Amino acid sequence: MIEYYATCPKGLEQLLIQEIKAIGAEFKRETVGGVWFDADLKTAYKVCLWSRIANKVLQPVGNGKIKADDDIYTLARDVAWEQYLSPTGTIWVDFQGTNELIRNSQYGALKVKDGIVDRFRNLFSERPSVEKNNPDLQIIARLNKGVLTLYMDMCGESLHKRGYRQKQGAAPLKENLAAALLYRANWPELAQQGAALLDPMCGSGTILIEGAMMAANMAPGISRAGFAFERWLNYDKSAWLDLREEALAAIDLEKIPEIRGYDINKHVLESAEHNIHKAGLGDKVRVITKPVSAFKKPTHTHIDHGLILTNPPYGERLGEIAELGGLYRELGTAMRADFKGWQAGVFTGNLEAAKNMGLKAHKKYKLNNGSLATELLLFDIKEEFFVNTIRDPHLARRRQLSEGATMVLNRLNKNKKQLSKWIKNYDIECYRLYDADIPEYSAAIDVYGDYYHIQEYQAPKSVDEKKAQTRFEEIVSAVECDFQTDEAKISLKQRRRNKGTQQYQKLTDQKSQHPLILVQEGAATFEVNLWDYLDTGLFLDHRPVRREIYNIAEDKKFLNLFCYTGTASVQAALGGARETVSVDLSNTYINWAKRNFQLNKLVSNKHRFEQADCFEWLKNCREGFDLILLDPPSFSNSKKTESILDIQRDHVGLIKRCMDLLTKDGILIFSNNLRSFKLNQEELAHYKVTDFKEESIDPDFKRNSKIHHCWLIEH
Repeated sequence: MIEYYATCPKGLEQLLIQEIKAIGAEFKRETVGGVWFDADLKTAYKVCLWSRIANKVLQPVGNGKIKADDDIYTLARDVAWEQYLSPTGTIWVDFQGTNELIRNSQYGALKVKDGIVDRFRNLFSERPSVEKNNPDLQIIARLNKGVLTLYMDMCGESLHKRGYRQKQGAAPLKENLAAALLYRANWPELAQQGAALLDPMCGSGTILIEGAMMAANMAPGISRAGFAFERWLNYDKSAWLDLREEALAAIDLEKIPEIRGYDINKHVLESAEHNIHKAGLGDKVRVITKPVSAFKKPTHTHIDHGLILTNPPYGERLGEIAELGGLYRELGTAMRADFKGWQAGVFTGNLEAAKNMGLKAHKKYKLNNGSLATELLLFDIKEEFFVNTIRDPHLARRRQLSEGATMVLNRLNKNKKQLSKWIKNYDIECYRLYDADIPEYSAAIDVYGDYYHIQEYQAPKSVDEKKAQTRFEEIVSAVECDFQTDEAKISLKQRRRNKGTQQYQKLTDQKSQHPLILVQEGAATFEVNLWDYLDTGLFLDHRPVRREIYNIAEDKKFLNLFCYTGTASVQAALGGARETVSVDLSNTYINWAKRNFQLNKLVSNKHRFEQADCFEWLKNCREGFDLILLDPPSFSNSKKTESILDIQRDHVGLIKRCMDLLTKDGILIFSNNLRSFKLNQEELAHYKVTDFKEESIDPDFKRNSKIHHCWLIEH
């Protein structure tokens, strides 16, 4: 078995994992924009042939720490390239990444190239030549955190280039992204049921062609001109030809149901027809010139169910943002009038325009179309999901707001504008929008995807209770107005200063009628409960700490004390930690942590959960750890343990015990939320203590810099 790395567009990792498992490879771990897997050579060929999601399949051949630029040369020279390439072959090196030593990627590529050609010259007195276009062997060199990894590219051109799309419109959808939309819209299962596939704005036909190939069980790579591995010396031609023959035999064009596309642009439909015929689907996929306003169910044959999937313009493509509302309104009107009972998916980068469809999406997926942030909205076209009135983006309701609510609304808009670039650049889904910015309106407002969490801070006794209630209602009105959302997606809580573990106790003993929701943070998916507890299961202010853990956890053994719902442990595991241990006294939160691991496909005996008093567990622990997170509550007097935690009093003992367990080059991250906390520098003077507070606070909490403390502690 050999370890391989398959790359894909960000956000499609889970789909790629499903594909790799279905193909027969062994999934190892996930990273942002890629998946590691084990396979024999034939199975790796099969991934290249059958993956509809991957961009590249790379074979790692060497890695090492780079402490001097000559380390790059040595690493490249020591790889047995002669197993894959003849001395008279051609190579190209793509170097990615820089650091203090290597500030120019071209220089890094040159050092790799020198190491390779010198090895051949020493062995054979001949050397490969450099060829950028279609080399026999393309080497990908990635420098990250001081470690350089060398890969061989098995594919050549990106796998999304199937070979059929030779003509395209102005804003083409990449083939693997189109395949992802079809997967998310459940097209493979619908196709087996005989459902139709329609695209009312089909452009050059990519969604239609990918849908037909899926239905016919046509391997996406079957029509490519070739793969890079076919020129390697270890190429197993017999195995590859067997795979191709099996793939050709598996194609069944008769399984393709009704697939039709429409577009108002005759010229772009000419490109679609060319691409359809190039894919060998000319008799199965039809395209017709028709505006969205005339979009109706085909009448030439009986079709009782199907999928409408389309990628309308979002203003970037046509430059007609003002007219988009009408286009989406026409699409929604057509779907509601003629397609009841059908499924629909709309892939858009203009959510404001999409509101004009008059349909409520039951599921949303955040994706990227190139550099554009986009979402796939999925609909059940049923009357219960029809929105009868299409609201103006500026909301007529705004005129009815009180002066106080209007003031809060203006502040929300100001904060959103200030945070918008950061949210977009870092793909932030959960963040704090407002934190008592206006003292009289004392509450925190957090955004969790499509849901809103409003926590009122208890008003001083000097404030009239009725006035406090009125102000809270004005806050809620401002949120409803600003986000155009219904009450079911707003969680309201009064936040009080609590003792002990009260903040972790349930607010009600009755079974919650509200859904648990799933949110994204980087590569991780977390379960969040906005209603049943004062806290939600995800401490938003500790997002940078979790990000730092993800960045430094590779190959480390990680300990998470007072782990709560295990979100930091998940980030460590996704960051490549070889082991994680999560400790918490609460069985509720240990089980929650286990569910978070399951959501991220991280179930393994390498990830342990300990329901225990952290004090007692630390006393008895005899393990060593490379990375420890110590984030205790400020005070705790749980009935489950005789010990009472006072973080100001007890922090030195806790830190010293953690340092006993920390390896020589390890890092302890110590954090707490006690505003009056003072670190005992004198007692900890024999350790290297670095204040990490500024780095541990993201832009959404900069208004409240006292939200927490954080230090990095090393031997």
